[in-house]
Amino acid sequence: MKNIAFIVNPISGTKAKNRVAKLIRETLDLQQFSPTVVVTEYAGHATQLAQQFALEGYYAVVAVGGDGTVNETACGLVGTKTALGIIPNGSGNGFARHLDISTRMNRAIEMLNSSEAINVDYATVNDIPFFSTFGIGFDAVVAQDFADSSRGFKGYVQSIFKDLFQYKPETYQLKGEGIDLTTTAFLINFANAGQWGYDAYIAPKASVQDGWLDVAIVSEFSLMEAAGMAIRLFTKNIDEHLHMNTLRTKDMTLVRETEGVVHIDGTPTQMGKELHVKIVEEGLKVLVKKRF
Repeated sequence: MKNIAFIVNPISGTKAKNRVAKLIRETLDLQQFSPTVVVTEYAGHATQLAQQFALEGYYAVVAVGGDGTVNETACGLVGTKTALGIIPNGSGNGFARHLDISTRMNRAIEMLNSSEAINVDYATVNDIPFFSTFGIGFDAVVAQDFADSSRGFKGYVQSIFKDLFQYKPETYQLKGEGIDLTTTAFLINFANAGQWGYDAYIAPKASVQDGWLDVAIVSEFSLMEAAGMAIRLFTKNIDEHLHMNTLRTKDMTLVRETEGVVHIDGTPTQMGKELHVKIVEEGLKVLVKKRF
């Protein structure tokens, strides 16, 4: 019997949480797993809970929530033998979508019954972990507005259009192995996984198992070009657009003109002018659909 914990964020996303425990009882293979369900009470609580479950030798800890809950839970599991599971119940669900985990809760729970643990990479920015994407520029501003808006895809689109007409590109310096670049960019995104969420792929070729970060640099574009770029995000070929430049790195320092907002796995936060980003290879175990 494997001990498995479910950490539920009661306020993330647009779906109700009151049926989570019921779904777990009805769907999880109780011959295989002994479940524990806990609810977070404050920011950072998921990390503390995950660390404790890992210390107690749990087989897996499952984040029930959005990308923020996944990030907090995973932060408590890096470098341990305890695997991260995900039941997506947020807005974008970027990391779960990248791992091909269903956004329907019952199917995500069913997958746990026949899952396997694989090793994946994660990354850090100024020693703060991220698992999907870290962004600066326009997408960070959108993340900040989205956090204050109504959740769901409609709120996300409204945040994009609100900021699209106001945001001005900034100048950045990027230095890494074989890279010394000064560029003016609309946004810069460091991608361990390929998408922001909602199946919007900012780095279609990114992989969580290749030991590299894909650095997507979007230069300034006209409003006439915006619709075409948006379509490319959802058709997985934004990297072919003339305003997109993609680099690959394991370790990079980015310097910007002013401190300000960034996003870490979709959650906005304030950081300084100098940002050091690096990959940590195979630093996290994750439950995914068994391949064979």
